Amino acid sequence: MRTLRHLSWLLATTLVLVGCGGHRSTRPSSSSSYSSSSSSSGGGGGGSSASGSGGFYDDTNQPQSSRYRSNSDSVPDGPPPDLSNLPEPVPKVEPHSLYGNKSPYSVLGRTYSVLPSARGYDERGIASFYGSKFHGYKTSNLEDYDMYKFTAASKVLPLPSYARVTNLQNGKSVIVRINDRGPFHEDRVIDLSYAAAVKIGVWPKGTGLVEVQGIDPSAPVDQEAPPPPVVPPPSEHTPGIYLQVGAFADPANAEHLAEQLRTANFAPVQVVDATIGGRLVHRVRVGPLADVDSADRVTTQIEQMGLPHPQVAVD
Repeated sequence: MRTLRHLSWLLATTLVLVGCGGHRSTRPSSSSSYSSSSSSSGGGGGGSSASGSGGFYDDTNQPQSSRYRSNSDSVPDGPPPDLSNLPEPVPKVEPHSLYGNKSPYSVLGRTYSVLPSARGYDERGIASFYGSKFHGYKTSNLEDYDMYKFTAASKVLPLPSYARVTNLQNGKSVIVRINDRGPFHEDRVIDLSYAAAVKIGVWPKGTGLVEVQGIDPSAPVDQEAPPPPVVPPPSEHTPGIYLQVGAFADPANAEHLAEQLRTANFAPVQVVDATIGGRLVHRVRVGPLADVDSADRVTTQIEQMGLPHPQVAVD
């Protein structure tokens, strides 16, 4: 127990050096803040009651636990819709919404900062999607959620904004309009609409490894949208899920943590060197893990050791 207490203190003093996995995520400064009225969790709405598009009354003042008609999410019965004639949104300059852009904001005990724009945003991680439970209800910026449009929820991108989402396991890509907040599962980077999930193959599995690239409609045409990432054929490389448990300037501390994880029967455990901000750090990672469910299970086991919540890295 003393060892764990010492290790937790050690991690608290060193995790300021933590960076994600082999792919360098880019999240621009969020120093700008908005005087917006509200923000809420994914699939949820803003600050006043309004009627949803489904012909029912959506009381956005209700808590998330009792606001929706269904207690669990689902997708329509039968085969997925034919999306061949559904156009992707064309990015355009839009004013920030009055609702959903409060920064910083807190959900489930965690605080998030909204970025001033989508320019330069590039992050890999796990995508999920949401469907029938939220269809017709208000999004965080008080638009109607339509699961048959190419939209998405983000914890940090401004509302509205645009992003390209690419499935790193099959190379399929879609441009989405960000109009909601979420997902507030700690290890998810974006929540796709049902249509977007179908288009890039995140449905029916439920989750997928993706890269999210912000699009800046105000930039020159040749710089507006970054090219989609090159995804090699599965026979050449399959992206893996890693859990980064800590990053240290002192290699001895990294090896000490790695040995603790190995003793607890986590495998494989690696110490990977990286240069962050001109400084050499030693990152302790568990993986690659077989799938998202395995990553969620191992995350819980690591936290039960008294260690900080690990960061997901897709590499």
